[in-house]
Amino acid sequence: MNTDKTEKLSLMTELIKLARTDKDVREAEHQFLMAIALQLQITPEEFTSLFDQYIDFTPPVNEFDRILQLQRLILLSNVDLQNNQEETAFIREAGIKMGLNSLAVDEVLNRIHDYENKIIPPDKLIEIFTRNYN
Repeated sequence: MNTDKTEKLSLMTELIKLARTDKDVREAEHQFLMAIALQLQITPEEFTSLFDQYIDFTPPVNEFDRILQLQRLILLSNVDLQNNQEETAFIREAGIKMGLNSLAVDEVLNRIHDYENKIIPPDKLIEIFTRNYN
């Protein structure tokens, strides 16, 4: 399997793990996951198989892609409108595992409550990471 495909499957696996933190993958979460899988060009068969297999975490090489994955995790946690501490801790840990600045990750997780539907606009997200790297 090529590196790009391995990375994409790894990203989906992390999203599935997040969806499972509250033990129940709701229909809205499943639909969101499937939409991301299609964006990543993961077939429905591959997507379904990810629920039953373990794939080592392979963070994106490009920093922008890592920030995008953090945003996906946050969006997924908000799909069911029920955030919990386990989800927040998972997202924080995933951000750090991807090599993102921990101060920026913490700021993002704190500031999501400032925005409607807890969705930080992309320009604000980039601004947070840019500021924390200077």
